[in-house]
Amino acid sequence: MPDPLTALTHAGVSIWLDDLSRERLTDGTLADLVRDRHVVGVTTNPTIFAKAITGSDCYNAQIRALALRRMDVAAALRELTCYDVRWACDVLRLVYDSTGGLDGRVSIEVDPRIAHDTDRTVAEAHALWWLVDRPNLFVKIPAAKQGLPAITACLADGIDINVTLMFSLHRYRQVINAFLTGLEQASARGKDLSAIHSVASFFVSRVDTEIDKRLDKLGTDQAAALRGQAAIANARLAYQLHEQTLASDRWQGLAQAGARPQRPLWASTGVKDPHYDDTRYVVELVAAGVVNTMPEATLHAVADHGLVPADSIHGTYPHARQVLDELAAVGVDYDDVVATLETDGVAKFDASWDQLGTDLAHALTTPAGR
Repeated sequence: MPDPLTALTHAGVSIWLDDLSRERLTDGTLADLVRDRHVVGVTTNPTIFAKAITGSDCYNAQIRALALRRMDVAAALRELTCYDVRWACDVLRLVYDSTGGLDGRVSIEVDPRIAHDTDRTVAEAHALWWLVDRPNLFVKIPAAKQGLPAITACLADGIDINVTLMFSLHRYRQVINAFLTGLEQASARGKDLSAIHSVASFFVSRVDTEIDKRLDKLGTDQAAALRGQAAIANARLAYQLHEQTLASDRWQGLAQAGARPQRPLWASTGVKDPHYDDTRYVVELVAAGVVNTMPEATLHAVADHGLVPADSIHGTYPHARQVLDELAAVGVDYDDVVATLETDGVAKFDASWDQLGTDLAHALTTPAGR
């Protein structure tokens, strides 16, 4: 019998690591995971970088150099994070080449504090694309309403985009439209559609965390019976939307011109409730053509005891819809849940970036640069 990570790979799921640090790069840990744990991609976010940079001495030499150059905080943050992402892209370059650009990807996020400013988001995405200067980069843009035209504009310019912080099916429909519109504009400009890649990151565990909290507050037996069902149902219905898109005439026309699908990516797959199985957001969301980006602890849990089916999504759509209907029946407002999660998600990344900026500003003004 194959090991669980091999089974997951054979089922068509791309395994990505939801973490990056200078330490992982210097000690070879990332390369080891690529070699031994089927890892074929990496995602980062402001919280990951805040933890990495403030929790390690590996950045001290570069910060000292930045201080001597009198680099401001925003520019210094770009230098530090782009250096790590560029290095990670090089670690994964063989994967990128061997998969024809499908995997071997590393994601870096635009400054989340400008998520509601379309023009600045586009400008920042271009800056990151140029600074990292690697073909296997994904630039992450949050799926806030104002981010949608930025997603379209960047794809039309040939920048590969990871759409992040998605929680709602309604927002996913808008993201799909932004993706298709971007490809249509790229085609009109004569760009090679086969060279443009995108993933759409649908956050999973946070949906259960928020909805379970509301179910517990209701305190009824009906509410208790729905605990832990919302996130997986929501993600499965997102995959149904993905399949419907691929069957549409609009997509078929782009596919004939060489376009590649925007793959669903399951993010936030670490289990936060200790009463739940620690592999559930992986093994319950298996289907061909998806990405699952995992914290290292989840990756090792799946490798150790994950029971990976060939497919755990197809055939589940009626039940998934029923779960959302039952949540509405007991008084859980889906639209309010996902709006809260989107607002909180951007705010948390804002706070991480602000705190990192404060810490880095102090280091840059210290004579020794720490």
